[in-house]
Amino acid sequence: MPEYVHGYSGREAERLSDQARTLAELIHHDTVFPGNSLVLEAGCGTGAQTVIVAPKNPRSQFISVDISESSLSQAKKQAAEAGIANVEFRAADIFHLDFPDAMFDHIMVCFVLEHLPDPNAALLLLKRVLKPGGSITLIEGDHGSAYFYPRSDEANAAINAQVVLQAAAGGNALIGRELYPLLTHAGFRDCRVSPRMVYADSSRPEMVEGFTKNTFTAMIEGVRENAIAAGIIQAAVFDQGIAGLYRSAEPDGVFCYTFFKGIGIN
Repeated sequence: MPEYVHGYSGREAERLSDQARTLAELIHHDTVFPGNSLVLEAGCGTGAQTVIVAPKNPRSQFISVDISESSLSQAKKQAAEAGIANVEFRAADIFHLDFPDAMFDHIMVCFVLEHLPDPNAALLLLKRVLKPGGSITLIEGDHGSAYFYPRSDEANAAINAQVVLQAAAGGNALIGRELYPLLTHAGFRDCRVSPRMVYADSSRPEMVEGFTKNTFTAMIEGVRENAIAAGIIQAAVFDQGIAGLYRSAEPDGVFCYTFFKGIGIN
């Protein structure tokens, strides 16, 4: 099982939910499947995306899988509390799926490939269970797209510490820029990728609070101990970097980050 660099704490589950709610319109306004579709959500985690996408597709049925039993438990709870009835949760490993060939009409993979040691192999295995003519949707961020005002070398160093730590765990926090080649190399056709930029300044307080503070800075802040222990960054520099990220959330600050949404046809 690949190491999840952010951990499985209650705070991380809360961060994932904050992120999903804040980005729901930006990322999922067009995550709509034809009625009566069977959709595989591969790597559903705590269900943060499930509870947004499933209600948008009430005439479709979802099978949402994850390798973590604890995450699945939280996902089931979230779905039950939201009254969602069109999702079946199952424990499964993307690299060892036991579904029949060509079972699903569509597949959604959101914030998962960044944590996998071999995303190309994962896409080929997912391709097997997708019907001919079915679509796959990939959504990932790219930490190289983060920029902000005021500028801060320490903040850039803290972000890079998370990138390095994730790479050491077998992942890739810069994978957003790779979605198009990943899709085409896996043999999908009619591939297209759209960048989805988050822009946060004090005229958009919901984005400052929901993304700059509670999503991105909280994510970087969460790797502090591991990054320092691994010798990637000094504690003083990291702490100054976090202060720099919070500084971009002040009234005269600006924060930008880009997610990428890719779609391919089997």
